[in-house]
Amino acid sequence: ESGAKELLAHLKGETMLPVRQVVIPDEVDVRSIRARTGMSQAEFARAFCINPRTLQEWEQGRRRPDTTTRAYLAVIAKNRQAVLDALAS
Repeated sequence: ESGAKELLAHLKGETMLPVRQVVIPDEVDVRSIRARTGMSQAEFARAFCINPRTLQEWEQGRRRPDTTTRAYLAVIAKNRQAVLDALAS
């Protein structure tokens, strides 16, 4: 009920709700992201639950990660330990 009231107030212009803009990169250099981890392709694929063949295809430029995967890779590039911790739990 309180959420609905808050939304209604926002729609009437009586209050401002917080806004977060998410920027997903159009291109990611998968090879450099992996290289910065110091992991082999097999290690990286296993650690981050990525199909090894797909990882190879990305690194060789034959395929391109989709939007969701580019966001995931951006998070890995920014804070890989947080991703590893989340996947380990």
